[in-house]
Amino acid sequence: MPSKPHGGRLIHRVASPSRAERLLEEAKEMRAFPLRMTAAVDMENIARGIYSPLQGFMVREDFESVLNEMRLANDVPWTIPIVLDVDEDHLRDVAEGDEVVLTYEGEPVAVMEVEEIYAYDKREFAEKVYGTLSEEHPGVVRTMNMEDRLIGGRITLIKSLPNPYERYTLWPHETRILFKERGWRYVVGFQTRNAPHMGHEAIQKTALAIADGLFVNPVIGRKKAGDFRDEVILEAYRSLIENYFPKDTVALVVLRYEMRYAGPREAIHHAIMRKNYGCTHFIVGRDHAGVGNFYPPYAAQEIFKRFPDLGIQPLFFREFFYCRRCGGMVNEKTCPHPEEDRVRISGTTIRRMLSEGKLPPKEMMRPEVARAILRFENPFVT
Repeated sequence: MPSKPHGGRLIHRVASPSRAERLLEEAKEMRAFPLRMTAAVDMENIARGIYSPLQGFMVREDFESVLNEMRLANDVPWTIPIVLDVDEDHLRDVAEGDEVVLTYEGEPVAVMEVEEIYAYDKREFAEKVYGTLSEEHPGVVRTMNMEDRLIGGRITLIKSLPNPYERYTLWPHETRILFKERGWRYVVGFQTRNAPHMGHEAIQKTALAIADGLFVNPVIGRKKAGDFRDEVILEAYRSLIENYFPKDTVALVVLRYEMRYAGPREAIHHAIMRKNYGCTHFIVGRDHAGVGNFYPPYAAQEIFKRFPDLGIQPLFFREFFYCRRCGGMVNEKTCPHPEEDRVRISGTTIRRMLSEGKLPPKEMMRPEVARAILRFENPFVT
C-alpha cells in the first residue's frame, strides 16, 4: 500500500468551484499580497497536499522549531522553512486575524488567514538551513534578499497556477489512485533535475528490482544557468522510459518546486514530498540537493539516521560507473577492478558534448536519450 501521508492526513485546501467563486468576489475587498514564483508554487504545494501536514505558511513556533530542531512544533519531522516574506509597507492596516488575497501575475490565486506577523533573523535562517553564510551559496543569497517580515497562516487555493506541463502533472491524491490501480505496493521515488544518464538508469533499475513501480519526479521550475531546461528533461525521460523500461513500471510526474540546494536538510524534505505522493521508498544518491562543495558527498545519506520516524524508507546508492572488464554499469560495492578499467560518468563532459551537437559515449548516455536532447536547439538554461 502507498505510504501514509506525512503527519497522518493528506491536506487538501482547494476551494470547491462554488466556494472559489464566492471567495473571488470577497477578495475584491481584501488587501492583496503579490507572490513571487517560489512562494506561489509553495502555496499550491501546500494546498494540494505535497507539503502535508502544512496547511499554510509557517507561524513563528513552527518556523523556529524547524530551524532549531528540524521538526514542526508538534514534533513531526520537517527540515525546510516554508514561509511567506512580505514588505513592511505592505503590512500597513493588516492585523493578525485578517484575511488577505494572494495574487500571482496580477490574478488572485488564494485567500490567506493571517495568523501571525513576525520578524526573523536572516543570518540565522541561512546558517541553520544551509550550514553556511557564504554568498557563493544560492540559498544564502536568496535568504538575505528576502523581506524583513514573515506572515503565517492557513491558505485556501481559489485558482490554479498556470501550468505548461499539465500532461505530466498529477497531485498526491491522484498518484495514490494510480499506484493502487497498478497494484504497486512498494513504490520508489526518484528526484531529479537532470536529463538521465547511464548512472541514473542503473540506480533506478537497481531500485526497481526490489519494488513494484518507479516514480520519476523531475523538479520543474527556476534552475541555475547550465542546467537542462524543463522540457528537455521531460523529453529525455520519455525516451528512456519508452525504450528501456517495461510497460507500466514507471510513472513520470513533474514536481513544481524551486530547489533550495540545502543538501542534507533538503534531502529529508524531498523524501517527505515523495512520501505524500504515496512512495514507500526514496532514492538518495551522491551529493543529493547539493551545490558546489558545500556538503560532503554522502552527507545527505547520513542525516536520515536522525529521523527514524520519517515514515519512508531511504535507499542509499554510491556512484555508478561503467567497468570495461565487468562489461556494464557497476559501483564500488559490486566491482573489484582498478580505476583504469572504469569509465566515470561526467555531467560536465556530457553537457559539453551535447552543446557541441555530439552524442556522448554509450557508456555515459543512451543514444536515444541524447538524440531526444539534441532535437532542441538550445537544451540548457542560459
